[in-house]
Amino acid sequence: MVSRSRPKSGPGSPWDGEFARYFGERAHSLRATAYLLCGDWHRAEDLTQAALLKLYLAWPRLERHDALDAYARKVVLRTFLAENRRSRWKRERLTDLPPDVAAPPAADETDPLIRQALAVLGPRQRAVLVLRYFEDLSVEETAEALGCSTGTVKSQAARGLATLRTRLGPHFATLPVHGGR
Repeated sequence: MVSRSRPKSGPGSPWDGEFARYFGERAHSLRATAYLLCGDWHRAEDLTQAALLKLYLAWPRLERHDALDAYARKVVLRTFLAENRRSRWKRERLTDLPPDVAAPPAADETDPLIRQALAVLGPRQRAVLVLRYFEDLSVEETAEALGCSTGTVKSQAARGLATLRTRLGPHFATLPVHGGR
């Protein structure tokens, strides 16, 4: 009887070159999506690295490499949502005193108004708006990525946009999140 074992991950794996090529082509885009979800470049880098590690470990089991972008985006999204669930108790607390050291400003590609607007939303609403209006996914594709119904996507998008309208007032019209397919 011949025992078939699954190929092992690690340096020298048969799929290393293929994964490295995918990583080189898509890491920047995944990091940008992660940034829109969390609003912090360092955290976005961590989310992207964690997601790409998960993708690398799953690589030999993936049958449809033509659907990698959707799968990778879903892994980034689920990593973000799982991190938010785990770290609820670790969130920053507001105080009367300023922090000891100011954080250095990050080089940013995203409009500060958009970052501030997304920061007021909960993680699920933020995820829906990022996927729908920044990643330009359809309602169905967003529902698939989030693992929820299309009705949930529609209601979360409507609530998120209503919150942004209320908080931003006349600035809302300048955001690219008030359209969509």
